[in-house]
Amino acid sequence: MQDLKWIKLDISMFEDEKIKLIEQMPEADTVLIIWVKLLAQAGKTNANGYIYLNENIPYTDEMLATIFDRPVNTVRLALKALREFGMIHIDEDSFIHISNWEKHQNVEGMERIRQQNKLRKQKQREREKAKQIEQKSKNVTSRDSHEPEEEQEKESRKKKEDKEQQRTSEIIQFWDENGFGLNNIQGKNQLLSWLDDSSFKHPEKIIIKAMEIACANNKRQLNYIEGILRNWENQSLLTLEDIKNSNKKHKKQTVANDGYNYGF
Repeated sequence: MQDLKWIKLDISMFEDEKIKLIEQMPEADTVLIIWVKLLAQAGKTNANGYIYLNENIPYTDEMLATIFDRPVNTVRLALKALREFGMIHIDEDSFIHISNWEKHQNVEGMERIRQQNKLRKQKQREREKAKQIEQKSKNVTSRDSHEPEEEQEKESRKKKEDKEQQRTSEIIQFWDENGFGLNNIQGKNQLLSWLDDSSFKHPEKIIIKAMEIACANNKRQLNYIEGILRNWENQSLLTLEDIKNSNKKHKKQTVANDGYNYGF
C-alpha cells in the first residue's frame, strides 16, 4: 500500500548550467527525458538514489533501453553525458547512483515508507511460515493416534475463521449502512485488503475510524478513506491511541497559532 508515488523536481532545473549544456547536444530532448526517467526509477527503487533491478543485479544499458523504450545507443549516450556532468555515478559493480539524491529528496519520508514495506513483507513471510509449519504438522501426524489434536486444530481454525469473519463483517456492515455503495463489491474488497496489507496494530478498528471520518465530512468514497489510511501510515499513527494523541496535538497547535479551535 505504501509504494513511493512521487519524487521532487526543482522548478529551476532548466536554469542549471549542466542542463543548458545538455540542451545543446544531439538528441538533447531524449537525453533529458532519460534523465527524468532515471530520477523516477530511483524513486521507485527507493534506495537512497541507487537504481537497480534488485540488490544483486544492476541495470544494464539494454535493460534500461527496454524499460525506457529508447534505442540502446541513445541510452548509452545519455548515461555517458550524465556521468561526465557528474549527475550520476556508476560504481565498479555497474550500479547507477543519482548524485546529491539526499539533498533534493524527502529522504526521511522515503525511509519511513521503506521500513513500512519491510514490515509488511516480514508479516507476510511470518504468515507463510506459519502455514508451512501447519501443513508440515498435518503431514507427519498420524490420523488414528492424533484424532484429539486434529479436533483441536479444527476448532482453532474455526475460531480464527470466525474472528476473521467478524473483522470483515463489521467493516462491510458499516460500509453498507452508511451509503458507501451497497453493490460496490470491488470497493469493499479493496478496503478489506488493508486488514492484512497494512502496518496498523488493529486494522479493523482503524479502517472503521477512517470510514467514520469520511461520513463526518460527507466524503463517502474509497479513495478518500484510503487517503486517510495512507496519511496515518506515513505519520506512523498505527493505533487508535496514536491517532487520538495526534488529533489532540493538532488542536493545541491550531489554538496556539490563531487562538481558535477549528476542530479535527
